[in-house]
Amino acid sequence: MRIVGVQMDISLGQVDENIRRMTEKLQAASQQGAKLVIFPECSLTGYCFDSREEASKYAEPENGPAQQQLISVCRQLNLFCIAGYLEKSGNQLFNAAVLLGPDGIVGSYRKVHLPFLGVDRFTDYGDRPFAVQRARGLNIGMNICYDSAFPEASRALALAGADLIALPTNWPPGAQCMTPAAICTRAMENKIYYAAINRVGTEQGVTFIGRSCICDPSGNILVSASADEEALLVADIDVDLARQKRIIRKKDVHEIDRFADRRPEFYRSLTEPHSLETPRERLTE
Repeated sequence: MRIVGVQMDISLGQVDENIRRMTEKLQAASQQGAKLVIFPECSLTGYCFDSREEASKYAEPENGPAQQQLISVCRQLNLFCIAGYLEKSGNQLFNAAVLLGPDGIVGSYRKVHLPFLGVDRFTDYGDRPFAVQRARGLNIGMNICYDSAFPEASRALALAGADLIALPTNWPPGAQCMTPAAICTRAMENKIYYAAINRVGTEQGVTFIGRSCICDPSGNILVSASADEEALLVADIDVDLARQKRIIRKKDVHEIDRFADRRPEFYRSLTEPHSLETPRERLTE
């Protein structure tokens, strides 16, 4: 499958304008032969809201009107896309991503790890297990931005059978090390493709750092973008390469399988609850 990551600017609170520009990018990606297009985090709404109340004005339920417009475009172009949005569910507000296709919603994800930054200061923690969705034979896992700093999130998706992890992100200054260091590592240690798609532009005084990239299962960067310009990142996915976990460099002499070689019985401390106080907890005291 050919995938395209869209590094683009996004307008805060301008949902209609964002949809218009995303539609243009989908059309351009389709002309490049894309079957899956990945947009940045909060691509429908923008990210740097100053309160939960302000952000909630632009949130919509899963399968809401903005997503319906993108589904219509996916149907016209016969492709799939992943878009970031703010999800309203009862009294809850989530930073979410949704996988859309010609027939509607394939699956969605609510951000599990929340930094004390932008709208994430006001959203609720994701409450669903990590899950893999299937589109045209490709097994896709979704994380969002800060999730990539926690290797357990990628490993959970890889164990569930992901061929590709799509990471819509809004990396701010200070996250320059994510590409290439963290993203290449997440790809290599799980032997999967990894597409980290960031935005550019300035919002509420925050200038986002671009540097989107797509890595192969060996941790090599297939394609990357600059720090400050919009771009389409085009890469072809070979699912067999992601699914063959055993690496044979010299038979019976040098073989690696990072799944078979795991020792999970020694990792139990990773799942024990901690008692550390988060910045958001300190703010609400």
